[in-house]
Amino acid sequence: RSCKVAASTKGAAKRVVPRVPCDKTYRLSSLKVFALKDGSLFLYKKCKKYQEDKTMMDATKYAPGYYPVPAGYDSWVKKDHIEKAPTWCSVDLRDGNQALIVPMSLEEKLEFFQMLVKIGFKEIEVGFPAASETEYEFLRTLIEKNMIPDDVTVQVLTQCRDHIIRRTFEAVKGAPRAVIHFYNSTSVAQREQVFHKSKEEIKQIAMDGAKLVKQLSEEYDGNFLFEYSPESFTGTEVDYAVEVCNAVLGIMQPTPDRPMIINLPVTVEMSMPHVYANQIEYCDKHLKYRDSVIISTHPHNDRGTGVACAELAVLAGAQRVECCLFGNGERTGNVDAVT
Repeated sequence: RSCKVAASTKGAAKRVVPRVPCDKTYRLSSLKVFALKDGSLFLYKKCKKYQEDKTMMDATKYAPGYYPVPAGYDSWVKKDHIEKAPTWCSVDLRDGNQALIVPMSLEEKLEFFQMLVKIGFKEIEVGFPAASETEYEFLRTLIEKNMIPDDVTVQVLTQCRDHIIRRTFEAVKGAPRAVIHFYNSTSVAQREQVFHKSKEEIKQIAMDGAKLVKQLSEEYDGNFLFEYSPESFTGTEVDYAVEVCNAVLGIMQPTPDRPMIINLPVTVEMSMPHVYANQIEYCDKHLKYRDSVIISTHPHNDRGTGVACAELAVLAGAQRVECCLFGNGERTGNVDAVT
């Protein structure tokens, strides 16, 4: 059909106004024409590179980045419902805060903490106190103003780095009950591309961190519990993740009345949820001190299946879920506690 083509530079998109209504796609020489909802047409010159790159949508170029467990760790599939609710830990004040364009101020953090308490959370991660002055002052305010209810446990995050662990204990001293959550990355990608360290060297980082955490917990005033995460668990060989966790447990030596949390995070969703559930069941069967260990999950939502990962993980033996309200967490979001 006859059209008027607007003037434009060579190679740029061209706006076309039809003389009669049209709802079809037309080809004019080397230009491709799309009919828009307003009745006008949109023309563009086909890109040679685009035409030649036949592999752009070729899924075969992607290889799995996760590490499946051996056969036999899928007994959870026989269960059709969760019989015991997991412990819920809010990470809104850390992961959620990282999702904001402008991080919360001290006053906003205090208000948010009080809201989480009213909702009913008994475990609340209050942040990374060594990361900024606001994070540090927030925790000190909660402790010094007695704002932490007797039945609520606060949780603080620290990397397995000497000065960060020490700063964290300075922030949390005097807390009525606090979880010291320490972590280091164990994934193949980060071992090889970020740290350039062997498996033994990465395990040593975790062990050194555990030794310092245990030492400082005896030197500082406070009621401390412990949590360890092999960060990027989903990109780690599962038997190696268990090896690192067991090395940490051997140092911390938890007991049934003073259990330790082993958090197995979906730092990046790299597989379907059932693969993660199999990994959880493998850990459930191979972690030492099992009667003194609380297996925790921390699902992110890269594939949109964070809730599924959490539910299937609980079927497979997990006892705890770290979550955010409405899934509002860092990067792709966290598992949605409200759902």
